[in-house]
Amino acid sequence: MNRKIVITAAVLGMFGVIAGAFAAHGLKPKLTAYQLDVWHTAVQYQFYHVFALLFLSMLPADRKFIGPAYWLFTLGVVFFSGSLYLLACQDLLGLHISNIIGPITPLGGLLFIAGWAALALGAIRNK
Repeated sequence: MNRKIVITAAVLGMFGVIAGAFAAHGLKPKLTAYQLDVWHTAVQYQFYHVFALLFLSMLPADRKFIGPAYWLFTLGVVFFSGSLYLLACQDLLGLHISNIIGPITPLGGLLFIAGWAALALGAIRNK
């Protein structure tokens, strides 16, 4: 078990639960249905990659793809989910940042894809 990866997954998981509860109890009356859907997508993808990180943490430490996949998944959560959280709340926060934050979301998606590719390549190379 890779301790650093488990800690990262636990922290991201904890914040995912907090974000989900915050939307259900605090943001629901303040955001539109579309904004809540955007928030929900952020939480959903955050959790998908928490589980991916937990899977990575259980693989033998000598595999070269674990480090890159770890960083790609983690940064993907920060960029993809983080940008969606900001986009969902920009009106509430008085920010008009969609032209700045909007392009960061696909970058996070590309990081997720690259993380899954790293995992696949590692499995292919493993004999």
